[in-house]
Amino acid sequence: MAKKDIHPKYFDKASVTCACGNSFTMGAAKEHIEVEICSRCHPFYTGKEKIVDTLGRVEKFKKRLAKKQPVKKKTK
Repeated sequence: MAKKDIHPKYFDKASVTCACGNSFTMGAAKEHIEVEICSRCHPFYTGKEKIVDTLGRVEKFKKRLAKKQPVKKKTK
């Protein structure tokens, strides 16, 4: 039923490398994949809290939050 020559090549043993150093294989359309988080270092699986912020967004948000003035309630 599938059309010929329109699907990407499928690699049964594509290598995946995580930033933490973990490597494993899986099926994918790319032969080599690099990821930032895997099951070995993800906070949900490890039980350890870890902020993953590669672009500095968390720090930027905290800085904006610190500058914020409390909102004054309007009186009638």
